[in-house]
Amino acid sequence: MWTTTERRTTISLSPPSTPRLRLRPAAPPGSVRTALDGAWWPRSADPVAELPGLVLALQDHGPIDDHRPVTHVLLRVDDWDSRPRRLRIDGPADSRVVRLSWFDSLPAGLLTAIHADGRRVDLLTVPVSTTRTEAEAVMELASHPANHLHTPGLLAALTAAPGRPDRAGTQNASEDAWESEGGRLRGDPATR
Repeated sequence: MWTTTERRTTISLSPPSTPRLRLRPAAPPGSVRTALDGAWWPRSADPVAELPGLVLALQDHGPIDDHRPVTHVLLRVDDWDSRPRRLRIDGPADSRVVRLSWFDSLPAGLLTAIHADGRRVDLLTVPVSTTRTEAEAVMELASHPANHLHTPGLLAALTAAPGRPDRAGTQNASEDAWESEGGRLRGDPATR
C-alpha cells in the first residue's frame, strides 16, 4: 500500500527544458526491434527538472496521427537523486500526470517510457558528468539503426576509452581483462 507521500503528485516549478535527445530513425513496419530506441543526456540527476522535457519530446516523436501520451516511465534507482512516484507534465496543449516507477534491477542507464497505447521507448541515459564529445558519440551509437549494444555495453564504452583512467586512477576492468589476456590497446603508447 502506498503512503501519502508516494501518492502525492510532484510538479516541476520550472518550464520543461529542451532535452538533449537522439532517437533512431523510424523502422519500417515488421522490422526487428533494436536494443535501444536512442539516447538522452540529462543536464542533472533531478528527475523533476529533467523528465518533463523528455516526456514532451517523446510524445512529439513519430507520425503526426500517432501521438499517444507517455503514461509511465521506468527508471533505475541509482541513476537519480530523488524518486517521485507521480509527476505532472505541463505541455503546450494540456497537463497530465505520468507515473514513475523505480527499480534496482534495471540495467544502469536504462530509461523506459511507455505510451498510452502500450508502445515503449527504451533509452540510454547518458551520465550527467559525461563530456560533450563522449556524450555525442555514445548517443550517436545508441541511436544508430544497427546498434545491438544494451545500456551496460554503451556505458562501458564511455569508460573504456584508451588511456582514460577510471575513478580509482587505474585502467578500467575491461581493459585490465583485455591486457591480462594478451590484448593491446591501440591508443596505448607502450604498444607502439
